[in-house]
Parts: sequence; C-alpha cells; structure tokens
Amino acid sequence: MVKTYSIDDGRFLVSLARSAITEYLSKRKAIDPPPDAPKHLLEKSGVFVTLNSVKPTRQLRGCIGYPLPTEPLVAAAISAAIEAATGDPRFEPVQLSEFKRDIAVEVSVLTIPEELEAREPIERPKEIEIGRDGLIVGQGPYRGLLLPQVAPEWEWNAEEFLSQCCLKAGLPPDAWLDKETKVEKFQAIVFEEDQPNGGVHLKKL
Repeated sequence: MVKTYSIDDGRFLVSLARSAITEYLSKRKAIDPPPDAPKHLLEKSGVFVTLNSVKPTRQLRGCIGYPLPTEPLVAAAISAAIEAATGDPRFEPVQLSEFKRDIAVEVSVLTIPEELEAREPIERPKEIEIGRDGLIVGQGPYRGLLLPQVAPEWEWNAEEFLSQCCLKAGLPPDAWLDKETKVEKFQAIVFEEDQPNGGVHLKKL
C-alpha cells in the first residue's frame, strides 16, 4: 500500500533532489540531509529520481533509484538525484547549465515490492494494473525495473509491460513465462516539476 504524502512533501523532495544535483554539479559535493526534514520523510523508503529534458520535447535524460527501503527517504533521494544526473550509463552526465535550463525533476516514492502470486506464469498479466503497478523482473544475475508511469506513457498492456521489463533486464521478451523468472510489482506516488525549477504537482499515472 502506498503511504500518503502531501503535495508539500512532494515539493520538499523535488526541491531536495534539485538542490543535491545543483550542489554536486557545481562543487562535486553531496549535500547532507536537511535538519528541517519532516520526520516521516526520514523513514526508510525506496525512491527513484527521474530527469526529463523538456526542450524541444519531453524526453528521458536520466533515472536512477533504489527499489528497497534501505535508507531514509531524504538520504536516498539525494543519492538517487546525483546518480541520475551523473551515473546513468544510458546518458552522458548532465551539465549544470543544461540542468538549470532544460531539465525537470521527478521523484517517485515506492512501496515495498511484492512477488506476483500466480501459480502459472501465463496468469501473471492478470495481477498487473497498468497505471498503478511498476515491475521488477529477475532471473539469475539479470534484473530490470520499470516504474509505474512507464507503461501508460508508452500505452503498453500488461503483457507488453512484462516483456519490456524482461528486455530491460537483458532477458528475452518472453522470459516472464519462465517459472525461474521472479516477477515483483510495486506502487509509487510521483511528484514532478512542470518545467525546470517550476511548480510541483502530483503526477497522474
């Protein structure tokens, strides 16, 4: 179940992520968790930070996070933000001028992943609700994660979502039909800027 976070919480987390990236890109220094952080944001939680370039069109520029609640939310958000800007292997590191001018920040706070209950893999799509669930697929050393907002953005159905998550893991697209493949789902509450350093709103999935 997704915990309740207010829009003020969202503004705090997005502002924190933006400050962490700005500080790191300008001084190569990671900020400390702010002492005025609300107590419930100090609880451990999974979190992802997504960076979207908004010019000329909205496109992914980096996304890194932690699916499990191993660190306090504010600390994990700082680390994920810096890594999204500098450590996503799919992209060149973000430049400070680009970040200030062209990039909107998105923070996804995650629930704890739960394994699908279907006895037969063919039944797995029935347990997935597009627009609510994110997926984690794993088999041996291969592991892939897609956030809940990805499937609606690409207009995937549950089977396509599973296949794309398998591909993200470096597995064949039909690996979700293998009993040796572990499939987990999770939910998220997502806050995003409408433009670089702009207003923050709750993203509808």
